[in-house]
Amino acid sequence: MSSINFHTKEISVKVVYYGPGLCGKTTSLQMVYNSLPPTQRPKLVSLATEVDRTIFFDFLPVTAYRIRDFSVRLQLYTVPGQVFYNATRKLVLNGVDGLVFVADSQRAMRDSNLESLQNLDDNLAEIGLDAARVPLVMQLNKRDLHDIDSLEDMDRLYNGKLQVPVFATVATTGEGVVQALRAISQLVVNDLVRKGIGRQ
Repeated sequence: MSSINFHTKEISVKVVYYGPGLCGKTTSLQMVYNSLPPTQRPKLVSLATEVDRTIFFDFLPVTAYRIRDFSVRLQLYTVPGQVFYNATRKLVLNGVDGLVFVADSQRAMRDSNLESLQNLDDNLAEIGLDAARVPLVMQLNKRDLHDIDSLEDMDRLYNGKLQVPVFATVATTGEGVVQALRAISQLVVNDLVRKGIGRQ
C-alpha cells in the first residue's frame, strides 16, 4: 500500500516482480538497478536462500512520476520463485501497489508459469486483494533462447483472461525491462489518482 511522506513530498509505491524460479525476476531488477546513475543508486538488499533470492531496493526515478506536488518513489521487490517459499511470497505481496509477472518463454516452463500465475491469484486472495484490481504488466522473458513459445501462444496462455500490457524481454541484456517498469509505474500512478491519493 502506498505511503505519503508530507515532509519530503514523496509517495512511496511498492512494485513486486512475481514468477517461477529462475525466470528472470532478480536479473530484471539488477538491470534496472545497474541502469541508475551511480550517484543515485540506493542500497540493494538481497535475501538469499539455498536455491533462490529475494532482492529489494527503492529509488526515486530521474524522470519522476508526480501526483500533484508529490514525487513518486518506487520500491521494487522480487519474490522467491520456489513454491516452498510461499509464506515469503505472501509476506512480500503485503501492501503491493503493482505487479510485474515474469514468465519464462521456454516451452518446458509452461506448467511452471501457469502454476505461478495461479499461485499469485491465490496469494492475493489470501491477503484480501482482488487480483483483477491490482495494476499488472507481464514480461515474456528469455526471448533470446531457442525452443521457446511464440509471443502469440504465450499471450493466449498467460494473458488471455487478464488482458494486461505485455513486453517481450531479455533480462540478461535489459531488453524491454525498463519499458515494462515504466508501464507498471504509470499504471500504479493512474490507479492512485483514481483512488484519490494526493487530494488530501
